[in-house]
Amino acid sequence: MFKHKGAPWRAAAWALVAAGLVSACGGSDDNAQPYTLTLLHINDHHSTLESKSKTLQLGAGGSAPVAVAVDAGGFARVTAAFDELAKAAGPQVLKLHAGDALTGTLYFNRAGADGEADAAMMNTVCFDAFTLGNHEFDKGDTGLKGFLDLLRKGSCKTPALSANVKFGAGSALNSAKAPGAVLPSLVLERGGQKIGLIGLTIAQKTKASSSPDPDTTFEDEATAAQREIDQLRTQGVNKIVLMSHIGYEYDKQLAAKLNGVDVIVGGDSHTLLGPDALKTLGVGSPAGAYPTRTTSKDGKPVCIVQAWEYAQVVGELKVRFDGQGNVENCEGTPHVLIGDNFTIGGKAPSDAEKKALQTSVAASGLLRTTAPQAAAAAVLKPFQDKVAVFNKTVVATAPAELCSRRVPGGPGSVDYSRSSAACNAAGSVNVRGGDIQQLVAQAYVDVANAKYGGADISLQSGGGVRVPLQGSVTAANVIQVLPFGNMLYRLDITGDEVKGMLEDGLEAVYGPGGSTGPYPYAGGLRFDVDASAAKGQRVRNIEVRNASAGTWAAIDPAKTYRLFVLSFNATGGDGYKTLAAVPAARRLDIGVLDADVFFSYIESQPKDAASGLPLLKALDPSLYSTRSFKGPN
Repeated sequence: MFKHKGAPWRAAAWALVAAGLVSACGGSDDNAQPYTLTLLHINDHHSTLESKSKTLQLGAGGSAPVAVAVDAGGFARVTAAFDELAKAAGPQVLKLHAGDALTGTLYFNRAGADGEADAAMMNTVCFDAFTLGNHEFDKGDTGLKGFLDLLRKGSCKTPALSANVKFGAGSALNSAKAPGAVLPSLVLERGGQKIGLIGLTIAQKTKASSSPDPDTTFEDEATAAQREIDQLRTQGVNKIVLMSHIGYEYDKQLAAKLNGVDVIVGGDSHTLLGPDALKTLGVGSPAGAYPTRTTSKDGKPVCIVQAWEYAQVVGELKVRFDGQGNVENCEGTPHVLIGDNFTIGGKAPSDAEKKALQTSVAASGLLRTTAPQAAAAAVLKPFQDKVAVFNKTVVATAPAELCSRRVPGGPGSVDYSRSSAACNAAGSVNVRGGDIQQLVAQAYVDVANAKYGGADISLQSGGGVRVPLQGSVTAANVIQVLPFGNMLYRLDITGDEVKGMLEDGLEAVYGPGGSTGPYPYAGGLRFDVDASAAKGQRVRNIEVRNASAGTWAAIDPAKTYRLFVLSFNATGGDGYKTLAAVPAARRLDIGVLDADVFFSYIESQPKDAASGLPLLKALDPSLYSTRSFKGPN
């Protein structure tokens, strides 16, 4: 693997490897013709079907870039980009989706049958193949079959691939019941050449944190991939594309274990690949080059790509093969999809500024101004209408106000005025903090244990929970509680790291330049807070709850605990440096939306006898994470 950071050096070295391979094979056949294949791809769109506003750093005619808001992404834009890029590429093109189409927004399970909206929008692209991600199993094998049936309902009949899934005897997707529903591999022909496509699903993560049927298993990824490569090679297929939903770092490791793989189109890790200019533009921080060039076990070139997340990027990879099917070169672009409705400081730009912005976009070579495809937008519209209706639906009742307070404390304290007069009069928020904040933290633990492989504790920053609830609660109200659209991660952290996490949150509140938002609320965890103490000494008497027994015990500094936490905090947001330092081997992107977890919690609550709606009540005081509070001096 070429680890040198200088792109020209890496490209030159890789070209030499390729040239040496041709020589080692005795040179190319004079009658064999080189062949160029274009791969267009996305991954991990996670039911993100609508566009969203994005802030970029662009030139507007001044001496320095400025912050510019613009409409970005959305599946109708993805469809338009696929169409435009495919037409430009010609007939030798494949359109691929590398998994995790499902779970993440209300479009998944509140806009029709589970995954119906995703299937409809995917069919506006008409993918040539789709590999199963771990979240395709969130509703079990039966739920996955329902989604695949929807995906094949139209004229596209998109094949689903996974070489390492073994559906159990009772599974709705067992080959005896659903022959051909999921294939290990597929051969497609483009420009007179056969292309082998192989699917892989991340094994351990899917079994541990999704919901496949109990007797459905997942084989080792490398073993399954090599078996399929070997079978395709015996059929005379010498161009192999692995559609891998296992993550970017694992893709690089896997390439080195395999013989005969040419390209890996990846997913799962939500990795942005491309030049450093992506960071300068404000798109995101790339983790590697697009494409990432490495070599296989047999010393041949392999090109690895991934297209970030949430329908924001369409990857375009051009691969040149020699006459024997060896990769000679690969190059491409991660196209970041945006509109042209720019605003600067909330105002429309002047004509001169807009012209400068358009020039800046064009010069980037990465930002692609793309109008949503009208036909795809029309397909989305009825699902948008259903989500709008759902938002108005009353989903629960809260007989008493679930008070909102970021930080405990009495009259005159830092966050006292946030609570209503009634909540302040009751006084409990002065001691324990907000009821709604604590309820959300508890929801994460309870739902994790019911659906996502389990958790011991959770964390929710006080400022991430925005409003109290009382009376009739609509779906829109629930989204107002958690409006930021964060996904949940699970981190394995030690008891020492738990204490470090809590101290981080309190330092972000009470340290220099502190603010109220980071105050830690936790499920399955309780502690005493002394905000007057020195940094690192503000949390005492930390206890962890055994959920099955309902008992509390002192935290073990050396023991590992499973933490359910927002992606924002897991990556260091709100000053949680301890969590940011947790290595990749101990973090798992669960990929489910915070508001959707809260919806699941609400649906599990006891029903009100009069209305039949779930009852939302404040938790028992023993479950509040702040057991006692002493304010700063």
